[in-house]
Amino acid sequence: MAGRLLKLSSLATALFASSGFYLNSRQLDLNDLSVIRFGRAAATTAVISYDYLTAFKHVEYGTEEYWALKSKVHRRSAERLLDLCCANRGTFIKVGQHLGALDYLLPEEYTSTLKVLHSRAPQSSMEEIQKVIREDLGKELSELFVSFEEKPQGAASLAQVHKAVLHDGRTVAVKVQHPKVQTQSSKDIVVMEVCINLVVHWLFTDFAFLWLVEEAKKNMPLELDFLNEGRNAEKVANMLSHHTFLKIPMIHWDLSTKRILTMEFAEGGQVNDTDYMKKHGINVNKISENLGKLYSEMIFVHGFVHCDPHPGNVLVRMCPQSKKTEIILLDHGLYQSLEEDFRVNYCRLWQALIKGNMSKVEQYSRRLGAGDLYPLFACVLTARSWTAVSSGISSVPVTNSEDVEIRTNAALYLPQISELLNRVPRQMLLLLKTNDLLRGIETTLQTRASSSSFINMSRCCIQAMARHKRSKVQSRRRRLQINLAESLYSLGHDIGTLTAGFNCGLWKGL
Repeated sequence: MAGRLLKLSSLATALFASSGFYLNSRQLDLNDLSVIRFGRAAATTAVISYDYLTAFKHVEYGTEEYWALKSKVHRRSAERLLDLCCANRGTFIKVGQHLGALDYLLPEEYTSTLKVLHSRAPQSSMEEIQKVIREDLGKELSELFVSFEEKPQGAASLAQVHKAVLHDGRTVAVKVQHPKVQTQSSKDIVVMEVCINLVVHWLFTDFAFLWLVEEAKKNMPLELDFLNEGRNAEKVANMLSHHTFLKIPMIHWDLSTKRILTMEFAEGGQVNDTDYMKKHGINVNKISENLGKLYSEMIFVHGFVHCDPHPGNVLVRMCPQSKKTEIILLDHGLYQSLEEDFRVNYCRLWQALIKGNMSKVEQYSRRLGAGDLYPLFACVLTARSWTAVSSGISSVPVTNSEDVEIRTNAALYLPQISELLNRVPRQMLLLLKTNDLLRGIETTLQTRASSSSFINMSRCCIQAMARHKRSKVQSRRRRLQINLAESLYSLGHDIGTLTAGFNCGLWKGL
């Protein structure tokens, strides 16, 4: 088996080298060719697989030496994967960023290594940017803008953003897609699928990462359509318009296409930049509370969720006009729509987790597809230990030792976690990623598991369940009971207690 992997690696390397010699003489970009990108991916997959197959042959399983060696293999494999993502760029970086966000699902060696992809995205040249604008908008830069900064404000895996000024004086952010991403993405996903199906899944039957390819295949076309991103931005802006602290940049549709998105320019500091917040007098606890309000409402009430809240997409500022704190939500390409039954069961599960109602935790975890893995599912969902889950996560504070335990268990239970991710509904996968990203922000701000976050979650869960229940009953009396119960809960929320709504007998059956 190891011999075959070495042959595969050698073949891929030879193919890469010979193709490079031929193409270099013709002055073509190696990275444009699928055969080169596949060669890199195949060689990297083969080397990583060979390492895992041979590294532990002379080490006894479960010993201290075994776990130390396994950590080293994880680390060097993650570094090889990082090199592959940086070389192939585009979709590979996007998937690598996804993996880097799964703090409580993958070994720490992988997540910490791959996190750097958020700051190592490629940049397109100014000539390439002008070409995309010329092709899509049919005009030169000077015809569209008074000024257009050549240095991008930020570069990501699929696009980069430039600051510009329109002829009417308004300042805008122009998001331009990297020119080759569109043509390469579908082929790259096929390459990933082949590598996972024919090598990783074949050699390591415990590690079923097919969910990763399936998600990329489904979401990448949506993320590459910037008109879809603009529609998402407008939808969530209308949906959450009652939150005056939320700022969604306005879209300029006349200057937007599938590859270009022009929007109002909004400036602020990243949500994890505590120095910026301190300098501008921004209350960290209030930011964390408001971010929790937004996501609780998106997830539990509306079932329409912004699924990429990494710090670069969540800015904070003191609004120049109102002098009040604002959260600016950017990058609306990746959203998850939740089906009603899924959303209601998810609400009920979180209520059970907050209160420590273990029979309900099992019941709703099973409804969401976890089966006998429901204890692991509860721990993965909350990033808490089973002890904390059993006691009710709202009553047990998070400790550093518990956090270390959870991260260690991600490595120990990787096969079971992999099975769980393939078992739960696909709607759950992006929610897990979103949860991990939000937890990362809370950890940086030192506001994780605050009482206000549980109150906001519970309030939104109750609101969602009440709305669902009202839609199912015909009796006017029963509807009034539901309305009264919801009002009593809101009163309990206003005076800062969870018990009023929870203990109200009218909530039975919700």
